[in-house]
Amino acid sequence: MPADLTTISDLIDLYNGPDAQVLYDEVVTEQQHALQCAACAVAAGAPPSLVAAALLHDVGHLVLRDNQPLDVALERDHQHDRAGATLLARWFDESVTEPVRLHVTAKRYLCAVDSEYAAGLSASSTRSLVVQGGPMSDAEVAEFEKVPWAAEAVAVRRWDDHGKVADVAVRSFESYRPLLDLLATVY
Repeated sequence: MPADLTTISDLIDLYNGPDAQVLYDEVVTEQQHALQCAACAVAAGAPPSLVAAALLHDVGHLVLRDNQPLDVALERDHQHDRAGATLLARWFDESVTEPVRLHVTAKRYLCAVDSEYAAGLSASSTRSLVVQGGPMSDAEVAEFEKVPWAAEAVAVRRWDDHGKVADVAVRSFESYRPLLDLLATVY
């Protein structure tokens, strides 16, 4: 993990920096995706910790710099979910970090239990699902449903799928600073 990310300001700067301006999906950048996901959480009336999780769920992509153009085959899962949760633990408790850590697992879960969900994945998410383990087995589904924070991770994952729309007006990243400061346990 980057040692130079020590404050909430550093985290915001990361999302305002050049790496966050790279296309995340077919039509949105990492920054746009984060802001759209947070907007979905706010619209759903999510608690502050879940809004933060939605906003920051893909921070692992930024620190790992693992985004690849759609025409490049993915050879492995870089585990951006775990990297992101590890980084975010510098500031936030498990109400933020666990939905982030579990959001890829939640995608695998949703693909196993909801065929409409699986059919609606973006091309980028379909491609990454392969290296992330594919849809869960029945045994994995049963285990995931017992995991603390699973429901919150599923919510983040659904917002993740809705946060991929071109040209949507959203709040600035800086507008979430009071929320992030409120939730931060360490500075």
